[in-house]
This record gives sequence, C-alpha cells and structure tokens, in this order.
Amino acid sequence: MEPFVRHRGLVVPLDLPNVDTDMIIPKQFLKAVARTGFGPYLFDALRYEDEGWYGKDCSKRPLKSDFPLNLPRYQGASILLARENFGCGSSREHAPWALLDYGIRVIVAPSFADIFYNNCFKNGILPVVLERDLVSRLFAEVEANEGYTLDVDLPAQTLTTPAGEVIPFEVEAFRKRCLLEGLDEIGLTLQAAERIRAFEARHPRRPAVAL
Repeated sequence: MEPFVRHRGLVVPLDLPNVDTDMIIPKQFLKAVARTGFGPYLFDALRYEDEGWYGKDCSKRPLKSDFPLNLPRYQGASILLARENFGCGSSREHAPWALLDYGIRVIVAPSFADIFYNNCFKNGILPVVLERDLVSRLFAEVEANEGYTLDVDLPAQTLTTPAGEVIPFEVEAFRKRCLLEGLDEIGLTLQAAERIRAFEARHPRRPAVAL
C-alpha cells in the first residue's frame, strides 16, 4: 500500500447525504476481485446515462453533464468533499478500491459509515471527519473558487485552504501510523514474520490422526 504523508489536491464536491456503497460502485461490478480497474465505473449510475458493466469501454459512454466528476473544472480531482453518512450500505471493499483507482486519496465529510471508514484506511485513503457547518462552508468555497485545492498534512493532522486557513482534524494513532507507513493488514502481519517463523519452529506440525 502506498504510504500517505502529505497530499495536495483539487477538491470535487458531491453534495449528497447518505451516499451508499452501491452508488459508489454498483453491484454488477462486484464479480471482479482485483483492486484495480474500477476507477472508470466510480459512481457509475450517477455518472453515465447508460448502464455499465465490468469490462465495458467507458470512453464513449454518454455522460450526465451535471455530475461533478464530469465537469471540466473538477478533472484530476483527488480530494472528495462529501456530506454525512458517506459510504453507508453494504460492506463491499470495492468502494474504496474504485475511489482509489479513480485517484481519490482524501475524503472530507461530517460522518462516515463505520465499515467504509475502516476500509478506507486499509486501502490508503484518508477519511477526514469535520463539523457539519465547516463542511458546508468548504462546499461554498469550492463552488465559488474554481481550482480549489486543499493541502493535507497527516503528521500534523491539518488541512490548509487556499486562503491559508489551517483546519485540524482527528485520527486514531494506530490508523495514522498504518497510513504513514503504508501498512495494510498483510503488511502489519509481515512485520511479525520473524516471530511467526520462530513460533512455527517451536511448534512443529503434528501428523494428522486418522479417524
């Protein structure tokens, strides 16, 4: 997993509460289990006029002209500004896969669904929780200022706006460490590889007993 330390990115707003994981990546894409290749299908039903499926060429699909990800001013965005309860619904890990594959590294919202929130950290995405009124103010600033960016400093736990306002945020110490070091669950396990090998050497496998 790619470490996350500092990130500066263009902000794209998604002004919808209760965005569930089926909206993020619809169910027809769940048959694929690779972590890559989902970016073109992110918010598929909101983004395209036609129905999508995994493997479909999205380059010629008709776009919904009013959806933020389709607007020229938000092309290349890597920070998603969202409303409350983002990522609710099913626990599919495909949702953060699709966001990351699209290029989203940070999501700012008043609240997140618990499982989605945890899955973000496991896949190298930083979910930032801010007060609802502050998020609403950021929505207004993004709308009023094309090219609006945020500077995200994970060690300092701050967001910095183009005007120089520094906004602190909270993140649990263990999750922060995992992002800083680029550790998912496999990476954490591999840190204990020597101890695991030593344990296995002390406890040789017993032969199977026939019943």
